[in-house]
Amino acid sequence: MDFHSERVQTLPPYIFSRVYKRKKELEESGMDIIDLGIGAPDLPTPTFVIDELVKEAYKSSNHRYSPYSGSQEFREAVAHFYEKHYGVTLNPDEEVLTLIGSKEGIANLISAVINPTETVMVPDPGYPVYESAIHLAGGQTTYLPLEAEKDFQPNFQQTPKTDYEKSKLLILNYPNNPTAGTVEVDVFEKAVSLARKYQFAIAHDAAYDLVTFGDYRAPSLLEVSGAKEIGVEFGSLSKSFNMTGWRIGYVVGNRDLIQALSIVKSNTDTSQFLPIQKAGAKALLSDLSTVSENNQVYEGRLDFVMSVLEEMGIHVKRPRGTFFVWAKVPEGWTSMEFSSELLEKAGVIVTPGNAFGKSGEGYFRISLSVPNERLNEAMSRMKYLLTND
Repeated sequence: MDFHSERVQTLPPYIFSRVYKRKKELEESGMDIIDLGIGAPDLPTPTFVIDELVKEAYKSSNHRYSPYSGSQEFREAVAHFYEKHYGVTLNPDEEVLTLIGSKEGIANLISAVINPTETVMVPDPGYPVYESAIHLAGGQTTYLPLEAEKDFQPNFQQTPKTDYEKSKLLILNYPNNPTAGTVEVDVFEKAVSLARKYQFAIAHDAAYDLVTFGDYRAPSLLEVSGAKEIGVEFGSLSKSFNMTGWRIGYVVGNRDLIQALSIVKSNTDTSQFLPIQKAGAKALLSDLSTVSENNQVYEGRLDFVMSVLEEMGIHVKRPRGTFFVWAKVPEGWTSMEFSSELLEKAGVIVTPGNAFGKSGEGYFRISLSVPNERLNEAMSRMKYLLTND
């Protein structure tokens, strides 16, 4: 007897599961596998954040249920962070909601906003969870193409008017996963203008907002005048503070969208463990010096990877954010063929571009979130394979 719902049965195939099944098989055969596919920081969570967790975990009062919207302390810390970092004022009681990581927040927002058969516009290429969440909510997907020639910014002009008219929600993501594309605030201004004109909402996934290089500062959607009228922004402590397993994030912005999301969440979860929220507040209230230190590590790894890729004849525009390198596969390969060859013959996992949508074909993604010695070894293996194949 099959207990899977039709929506679960008809989910698009998840390429990552196939890759990691093969990884396990190769490891069991004795092969050393270096994984440059996963987007999870290898750097440690800051000590002061761990210390705060330990301190708060010893308080018995913190072992009770959290308020559904999250602790007042965490929501006020988010509001403080936005005021200090972006100059954006937020009401912590109505314009901030605590999440168990931004991933669940985005998925639950889609369920909270769309009815079955309604349409959500997503970036192409884009994070696969967007489409999966739309599918599970019974919705339809349409695509916003990202232009390689313009640092993978949205091509608003070439998107058909009918796509805007039928969309109830637009998802944006900058700094971008998988392309590492970045934008200035004018891109958000165009998006807000379109949202007002065609009456759709915007959800901006800003998981990599603090993972930036050089003088670049990633803007917030909420810096745009009127953005709160139609949009929300999702943030996460996973990438900035190396807290992926802690599962702590937030959504800010339009109070009606946040209320709709809070109704879904209050019927499905009871927010995050209070000591984690209080440790998260400590992180957001910090001077962000640990974030800068992390970024310096990633930038050093980026310099190395780009230099080796250049030696292999693979040219990549230097990214200004995320810890990803998005590169074209060598001539004569598809994305899946290239990534499979690297895994089978070099023991190196990279993510095939087609895992992120139709427009990802012809690319592969490298994650910089592995220790330097393993990254060096992986790039050495890749170079050897390509120069001796």
